[in-house]
Amino acid sequence: MSTLLEKNNFINRMDFHTHTIASGHAKDTIEVMIDSAIDKGLVYYGITDHAKTMPGTEGEEYFRNLKNIKDKYKIYAKEKNLKLYFGVELNIIGYDGKVDMDNNLLSEMDIVIASIHPDIGYLAGSKKENTNAYIKAMENPYVDIIGHPDDGRLEVDYEEFVKNAKRTNTLIEVNNSSLNPNGFRVNTVQNSMTILKLCEKYGVSIVIGSDAHRREDIAGCERSLDVIMKTNFPDELVFNKNFNLITKRNIK
Repeated sequence: MSTLLEKNNFINRMDFHTHTIASGHAKDTIEVMIDSAIDKGLVYYGITDHAKTMPGTEGEEYFRNLKNIKDKYKIYAKEKNLKLYFGVELNIIGYDGKVDMDNNLLSEMDIVIASIHPDIGYLAGSKKENTNAYIKAMENPYVDIIGHPDDGRLEVDYEEFVKNAKRTNTLIEVNNSSLNPNGFRVNTVQNSMTILKLCEKYGVSIVIGSDAHRREDIAGCERSLDVIMKTNFPDELVFNKNFNLITKRNIK
């Protein structure tokens, strides 16, 4: 049984899904987001800005230039007891799992999330097509996490989805922003609960992500914890609580 929602028993020390102004529609700079993560007591923090298909992003040059700037930020963060990761949230843009960054550049990313954003490079297809898009993205050796797979605007065979996450050792995200009752995604609570039950059945690890687009939302996890508790999801499969879980690229 999950004990994560016993408030004094779980403090979220990890957030790998956050965005800066480089994503176009986010609010705060890299510096502001890092300082907020430090202030909130995070131990592991990832900046995963949107890849080029998302309107308004800085584009591929931003990610190519990360190697020139990330070390100074990582040194600063380490001095504050924060382990900092720079990565990307990819857009899945085809039923064949195609994503909008080549593997050479992906290999330089610390964390890679792959997500479907309907109508942003991806036209919602049949259940089989949508499921295949996710599965093929999971087979990419650099994709660590599937982001917000709970959107009811896409019909997905969640059992096949979860079984293949197990096969490919890909983390599945429980996205705190998706679960906002005032959000634009559809049927996210029920879909998240379905996914969690299947993850328990097949022994698939999940990760809680805030999807913060402003500093105030970093480490947000309350809605994610609600669905985790409602399904009695086992603590030992929650990456935020068990950072030693083995992942595809052995994130450390």
